Amino acid sequence: MYENYYGLDERPFSITPNPRFVYLSQRHQDALAHLLFGVGRGGSGGFVQLTGEVGTGKTTLCRLVLEQVPDKTRVALILNPMLSPPELLRAICVELEIKVDGAGQSLQKLQDRLNRYLLEQHAEGERVVLIIDEAQNMSRECLEQVRLLTNLETATDKLLQIILLGQPELRLLLARPELRQLAQRITARYHLDPLNESETEQYVRHRLAVAGAPRCPFTSNALKALYRSSDGVPRLINIIADRALMAGYAHEIEKIDRHTVYAAAREVAGDDWDEGTGWLRSALAASVVVAVLLGGGLLGWMMIQTEEADPAPSLPAWVSMLEDASQRSAFTEMASAWPGLFTAEISAACQGEPRERVACLSKRGSWGYIEQLGLPVILRLSEPEDTYVFLSGIENNHLILRHQGQDYRAPLHHLDRRWLGEFLVAWPDDGSILRRGDSGEEVKRMKMLAEAVSEPRWTGERDDRYDEAFQRWVTDFQRYHGIGADGMIGPETRLFLKVPHLGGPILVTNHDGV
Repeated sequence: MYENYYGLDERPFSITPNPRFVYLSQRHQDALAHLLFGVGRGGSGGFVQLTGEVGTGKTTLCRLVLEQVPDKTRVALILNPMLSPPELLRAICVELEIKVDGAGQSLQKLQDRLNRYLLEQHAEGERVVLIIDEAQNMSRECLEQVRLLTNLETATDKLLQIILLGQPELRLLLARPELRQLAQRITARYHLDPLNESETEQYVRHRLAVAGAPRCPFTSNALKALYRSSDGVPRLINIIADRALMAGYAHEIEKIDRHTVYAAAREVAGDDWDEGTGWLRSALAASVVVAVLLGGGLLGWMMIQTEEADPAPSLPAWVSMLEDASQRSAFTEMASAWPGLFTAEISAACQGEPRERVACLSKRGSWGYIEQLGLPVILRLSEPEDTYVFLSGIENNHLILRHQGQDYRAPLHHLDRRWLGEFLVAWPDDGSILRRGDSGEEVKRMKMLAEAVSEPRWTGERDDRYDEAFQRWVTDFQRYHGIGADGMIGPETRLFLKVPHLGGPILVTNHDGV
């Protein structure tokens, strides 16, 4: 509709992946290199994992990889992994053109045929690669079945290379203790971030140039607004830019300004409008009629006058909050969560000063690791630089941040780009150490808690003796959780035994479908 008006040969912002319009930022080039590394290694390595928020370009990169598959490489691409383990194996076999007649839903028969095929391809010098898109939707059983496929090997090589593509939830999923065997086999990980402001402008100009635009119809402020309203997510950039161009055509706006972009963004978000501000919806619905019957002139002038009074949208509350957050305010929130503790005590303990009533550990991990701990923590963010904020919950891909007694909900993928994995966890603890040879009610209580953990679970006697058998169990428990394996129970081991959780605050968690 608007192509002729803006001198375009075709629509530049279609959301359908088109290799002609591909713009590779530095981060997209890095992600593509990881995928090509995985394909090139064939069956000689472990998993390759690529995650990214919806619309950041994972599928586009996958298409580019398929166009650059090396010689003597066979690829099975699974686009819908919401299958049962037998269905998944059958789908892989179908992709690789393996005959599955008579195999039915037998996992053993399907795996035997796949194994025989992989051995034949290996003997002929062929690589076989399995790519699974939307892997965050896979069930635990299917993920375990995929892990078992990596056991197909010769004396020197793996027979199958596996690449997992998914949304950020995939990282949370693979961080679960029950999937640690799969996570340990991931040899290359990359998280695809959205474009920054400069890359967003380059992206828009690139697509316009490919579409034959003689000039950029967006003002510099409009390009900045396009970045702010899309947060640099390519798919959102396409949708908002397309809507803005359509509105510009309807009202004969030669240079798209920031107000038109913001109105398009609100339209995309589905926000409700009153008559005074909801002009874009009616413009899109009646653009042809307006252009032909009214010429767009008078109506366009009226709408431009209206938009001049339209203010730029304010920043989300959680972003403004981060500007005011500090290490001390985070310690204050932590103290408020634990009745009886004081800010000064937590601050001193977290800065390495021994305290008799409180323990504090500096840890590094993933969102899944924090969920596993199950306690509120203090995140250390890299943006704004060296900012500390109190995390009280993770709910449906949002983080619950508390500052000055007020809760703020922030999209997980936004904070993910500001967080490098560092956090502090503090809780009441007397600093005592239990070791072999001790006895008493406290030892008996530790054994009771040891019986309740998922694994490794204590199955011995629940008496009050810290004997050799219990020391061995404590050592195994510490190794399982990646803490110092000294066979003694101190603050950190009590943390993983869930001692602080008894009557204390817990991390609020809730994931629909994850």
